Amino acid sequence: MTKKVVVLDYGFGNVRSVERALARLGAEVEITADYDRAMAADGLLVPGVGAFAACMAGLKGVRGDWIVGRRLSGGRPVMGICVGMQILFARGIEHGVRTEGLDEWPGTVEPLRAPVVPHMGWNTVKAPEDSRQFAGLDEDTRYYFVHSYAVRDWAMETHHASIRAPRVAWTTHGEPFVAAVENGALWATQFHPEKSGEAGAQLLTNWLGTL
Repeated sequence: MTKKVVVLDYGFGNVRSVERALARLGAEVEITADYDRAMAADGLLVPGVGAFAACMAGLKGVRGDWIVGRRLSGGRPVMGICVGMQILFARGIEHGVRTEGLDEWPGTVEPLRAPVVPHMGWNTVKAPEDSRQFAGLDEDTRYYFVHSYAVRDWAMETHHASIRAPRVAWTTHGEPFVAAVENGALWATQFHPEKSGEAGAQLLTNWLGTL
């Protein structure tokens, strides 16, 4: 059965490249900011390029914060990419200005401390062995990153044995930072799977398999 995916169009993101990547994998893809269509889709993908504050303003402008929250409250799959991942955290700090995020996860998006910024290029990722997100991908696989901000500390704890703890993947550019998160119906990557060749296609295939 073909999976229907909405790529949320809120003015910040490589929507066409994401659309093409998902369509190549057999998904039925629509780029829209329509609330009802985004809610009805099997999967919602939230891309993001640019500044944290601008992305949050754009997201709220199309009620994207409501869409993400309502979908997750019902266990409906959502995936964030690049700044689309960053806005899922509690806050972002850019040029000393603090902006509240969606607060799905605690944590702060901060300037990346590295000799060369932005971080632009291919990196390996260290993922948990039982990660469904990285199933079929080995530790030598490289993914494409382009960003100047990151989350360097994972602060969320899970105390209930019946709840699967989030699976957090890491990479390093100057310092370790969160590269991807798998947390129930909510998946996210700091890198761009749609620009990461066969490796990115495998990761997106893994996501489509959860829809």
